[in-house]
Amino acid sequence: MPLKVAQMRSTAVLLHHVIKKHYSVASNVSTKASELFSDEQRRQRENVGRIEKIEVRYLGLPHDTTLVMNRDISTPYDCARHIGEKYCRQSALALLDNKTPWDMRRPLRDSCTLQLLNFNSAEPHIANKAFWRSCSFLLGAILQSSFKPEAGLHLHSFPKPNIKSGSFVHDIVLNEEHWNPTVAELRALSIEMIKLSQKDLPIERLDVSCDLASEMFSDNPFKRDQIPSVAAQNNGQVTVYRVGEHLDISKGPMMSSTGLLGRCTISAAHPIKDGSENGKYFYRMQGVALPSVLRISHFAYAILEKRSRKLNSAKLPNEPFEDSVAEQVA
Repeated sequence: MPLKVAQMRSTAVLLHHVIKKHYSVASNVSTKASELFSDEQRRQRENVGRIEKIEVRYLGLPHDTTLVMNRDISTPYDCARHIGEKYCRQSALALLDNKTPWDMRRPLRDSCTLQLLNFNSAEPHIANKAFWRSCSFLLGAILQSSFKPEAGLHLHSFPKPNIKSGSFVHDIVLNEEHWNPTVAELRALSIEMIKLSQKDLPIERLDVSCDLASEMFSDNPFKRDQIPSVAAQNNGQVTVYRVGEHLDISKGPMMSSTGLLGRCTISAAHPIKDGSENGKYFYRMQGVALPSVLRISHFAYAILEKRSRKLNSAKLPNEPFEDSVAEQVA
């Protein structure tokens, strides 16, 4: 098992053998991709030109109000700052004109009505899908940082979120055919997810050109293969998300920050034999999590953990990408 768990000092007694066996240094690939993201983000902001005002009609507690914001600059998160600090912390995403889910940190384009969604809403299904999708994205982040280079890890994709499935998913490729992580190793990954949550990092979105996306994911042959199909269905653009220095492709939306992630368990790694070949072996990583504001008993959570270990029936990564781009890029 080629995991790197350099940050496990606080759990040394429990995971001593994991740390000793699997420590390695991080790659610079993520740093380069993150720098490209920052450069493009800066370029897009500088190209906004003359600042135009828009009216955002906020609907919700503590009271409805109208905000005057900046087109293509102001975000729902900026609006929440005007309403109250707790709305910045609690809001998972926004709903525009009562119909369009919108990332909290994505610039607003036009005048609109705005609702801030959280996980305590009477109808939380939109926020829940964003949460499940975000968990898959964050799982990819900790997998990318936790494997030694010689493991040959490549993130493939994660399927469309389905709360009823009982697990969030990220499909990966390794050069090891018979990888079977121990309970301690899965627990180590779970701890890394919790640490990522505790950092309360923003989850950022950026639409980029097909060429720039290819450069960002130049080290990943699976992403490079997917990018043309993604761009073809999105007016030549590819939507990229970033947390820390980790980047991945997704249609979104996602929750606003890692701090909204609460209890989390990486519960299973299923080998996917169909489509695997020498030097390229597919695995389906699965987990279960709760938003930070939700609390349930240990007994109830254990039931969720057990359910999440069953192989998720979502579309498999070895199925032709061109025929299922909407399913494979969640």
